[in-house]
Amino acid sequence: MFQTVDHFIHSWAFEASATQNYLNTLTNQSLTQAITAENWTLGRIAWHTVTAIHIITSNTNLTFEAPTVDVPVPTSAQYIADHYHQASSAFVHALKTQWNDKTMTEYIQFLGQEIPNGSLLLFLMQHQSHHRGQMSVLMRQAGLTVPGIYGPSKEEWANFGMDAPHM
Repeated sequence: MFQTVDHFIHSWAFEASATQNYLNTLTNQSLTQAITAENWTLGRIAWHTVTAIHIITSNTNLTFEAPTVDVPVPTSAQYIADHYHQASSAFVHALKTQWNDKTMTEYIQFLGQEIPNGSLLLFLMQHQSHHRGQMSVLMRQAGLTVPGIYGPSKEEWANFGMDAPHM
């Protein structure tokens, strides 16, 4: 659980930047990549990551403009990336102007239980990371280079003067 707004915003800045890098890497063609016909496409996961910012925080008193409708999935990778940037920026602005550290301990209803706002923000961040993991697999299947987040990706080891780990 996050205790302060500033601590969350600092953590969100890193995570949102990583997500933005993923979304900026997508192509229109890659959006249709799927593991099976019964699973979400890369585009569906990417767009859900955009809309989830507002959807997950909708039980709070935060007000900000961001997409909230998951379907239909946009067919433009640039559109998805641009709307993530807009949603994330609006969300951070709302946090800075509408909440304070006391707000982090206030309880809300979320998925059938009462949790503090600080826990909801942790859930939002972990939800985003979960979907980035899914996207990374589909991005590789689509032939895209996956940006590193918590260390170099396979293609980035050379930037550090090192060989990529052997397969």
